[in-house]
Amino acid sequence: MPSLAAAPAPAALRTRAINDNPRLAARTAELLQGLHAFVRLDAQDAQCVLAYMREVVYPRGSVLFRTGDSGHAGHLLLVLDGEVSVDASSPGPEGSVPIAVMGAGSVLGEMSLLDGAPRSATCTAVTDILAAGLARRGLERLVEEHPKVAAKLLAGLAQRLAERLRSMGEQLQMYGQINTAVRQDLDRLRA
Repeated sequence: MPSLAAAPAPAALRTRAINDNPRLAARTAELLQGLHAFVRLDAQDAQCVLAYMREVVYPRGSVLFRTGDSGHAGHLLLVLDGEVSVDASSPGPEGSVPIAVMGAGSVLGEMSLLDGAPRSATCTAVTDILAAGLARRGLERLVEEHPKVAAKLLAGLAQRLAERLRSMGEQLQMYGQINTAVRQDLDRLRA
C-alpha cells in the first residue's frame, strides 16, 4: 500500500489508508468519478485508485503546501471536507496574493506530483481539512499495475490543469485590457 510517510506534508496530523474508513472511501470514490475528463473513472476504476491513496488530516491554519517547497512535492491532495486558501507569492510588500478558496472535490498539488518541481502556491487550511492523498510512489505503482486506470486518472488531472490555464489566460486578457485603459486615461490626462 503506498504511503505519504516518505514525504508527508509538514502539518499533517495523521495519515492512514483511505480504504480503512469505508465512509471516506465511498466519498473519495464519488469525487474521483466526478473528475472532468474525456475518459471518466467508473466505480471500479475509482476503487482501484483508492488502494493507492491515504487519508490525510490537517487542522485549521495548517500550511499544506508552501510556494517553492520541493521537499514535500511528491503528492497531491483531493479535498474531501473543508476549505483551503490558495495564495501565490508576490515580489511586492503584500507577500502573497490570494488566488482562490478550494473546497470538497478540489485537487491540490497535482502539478508537483506530475513534474516533481517545487510547489507553485501556498495552500493553507481555512477550516479543518480531510483529504485523500496520492503520493508519487503510489501513482508510479498505479501506472505499473493498472495502466488503463492510471491513464484515465492522468487524463482527468490534465483536463483540470488545462481548464485552469484557460481561465488564467482569460484573466491575463482582462488585466491587459485594464492596463491599456489606464494607460490611455493617463495619456489623456497628460495631454
